[in-house]
Amino acid sequence: MTEHASLPATRTAYDAVAPLYARLFGESLREAPLERALLSAFAELVRAAGDGEVADLGCGPGYVTAHLHGLGLRAFGVDASPAMIGLAREAHPGLRFEVGSMAALDLADGSLGGVLSRWSLIHTPPAEVPAVLDEFARVLAPGGHLLLSLAATDGPAHETQSYDHAVTTAYRWSPDRLAALLDARGLRRTARTVMEPEPTDKRQFRTVQLLARKA
Repeated sequence: MTEHASLPATRTAYDAVAPLYARLFGESLREAPLERALLSAFAELVRAAGDGEVADLGCGPGYVTAHLHGLGLRAFGVDASPAMIGLAREAHPGLRFEVGSMAALDLADGSLGGVLSRWSLIHTPPAEVPAVLDEFARVLAPGGHLLLSLAATDGPAHETQSYDHAVTTAYRWSPDRLAALLDARGLRRTARTVMEPEPTDKRQFRTVQLLARKA
């Protein structure tokens, strides 16, 4: 599969803000105890299933990749933005980071024990998301685990909604619709967590975290 048509614009947008993004969000997990708990559970499940490599797709400046490594995973990062990958390599020289696209991963079939897509699927146009999920399913080994994080829509009547992301256009998804797409690809949902926004959050969006396992 080739990269989707909007990826060059997304890449350019993130290249332009990479240093600022790293400064603003480099410590964001410290203020997210529930998300840290989910990442810990994800790491435990991956280790129990055979301790395969884990790809942090849309890794940005690499702080979540490093967090996964600290949890004992053989994690590496992939991002479409060369500027982001440069920052990740500089900040975490002992880890592996690659420029690449979620839509066309340079990975063998069934080669991964886990895939993390944390706020990276949001910029993929909805029509292209099923094919990206096909790619996730392709690279996961049987029994491998997937953890998705993204913004949720307000109700089941709205499958996707675009919104004005600070960097570039992004999309919210119905958790039910996204779970159905995973199920159709043999990625069986094992958990779903929906987090309500804090009163101080600029955007009053719910956050959905979907954990799935490849049959």
